[in-house]
Amino acid sequence: MASAKISSDTGTLGKAISVLDVIASAPEPLRFRDLANQIDQPRGTLHRQISNLIEEGLLQVNPDQSYSLGLRLLKFAAQSWSQNGLREIAEPHLRALHELTGETVHLGVLQGTEVIYLDKVESRQAVRMHSQVGNSSPCYCTGVGKAGLSVLPRDEAEARIAQINFHKFTETTLPNAKALLRELDEINRTGNAYDREEHEPGIHCVAAPVFTADRSITGGLSVTAPCYRISQRQLESWADDVRATAQAIIADLPVKMGPRA
Repeated sequence: MASAKISSDTGTLGKAISVLDVIASAPEPLRFRDLANQIDQPRGTLHRQISNLIEEGLLQVNPDQSYSLGLRLLKFAAQSWSQNGLREIAEPHLRALHELTGETVHLGVLQGTEVIYLDKVESRQAVRMHSQVGNSSPCYCTGVGKAGLSVLPRDEAEARIAQINFHKFTETTLPNAKALLRELDEINRTGNAYDREEHEPGIHCVAAPVFTADRSITGGLSVTAPCYRISQRQLESWADDVRATAQAIIADLPVKMGPRA
């Protein structure tokens, strides 16, 4: 029995929200024909809606011509969560870790296959990171992203990983889903994730997962430093402190702070 179409006769904004809602609720990315079967709009109108949403950064087109939520929505979500307490709860813990290490500390949340950075405590050193609060990075080549993936239910992690286009940023970027899943197993075993110059040459980090009890928010925090200044051995020596900081934030978080995306 075919499912009823979603009515979207509430004006332009309502039509756009209907499209976003269907895509956000789908277990996998949808193509145009899938949307047309679920949304009660003329095909021409629906096509214009999709084009407008893509132009505004609210939708993105995948290589197989399916649609996913755009990064602009992810940034809206990150800003909303930041205003609703996560950043405020984590901030004193991030500063304490920064005082201990002297290096840059990041807090980020996993959104789809991206990490959105909610907070950053800058290094005291002259050479600093170019990351900015509100910016996004791929989850598969960042410590915070891999930490966030590691605490998702396995089937959900695998579903997200299946959507990743494994672009090789550096010589050490993980090449495929199999390699990433192996690394998630290691993160679950040790409690720490690493970025070994996988996103930017000369930059590495140690991270740990941060999440609410119901996994409605998953992400992580990291200590990040240039390789010339901080050796891999020194970075690994902070692993226990990074985990302890993450656990302190988790203990302060309410069970649920927002919807998983």
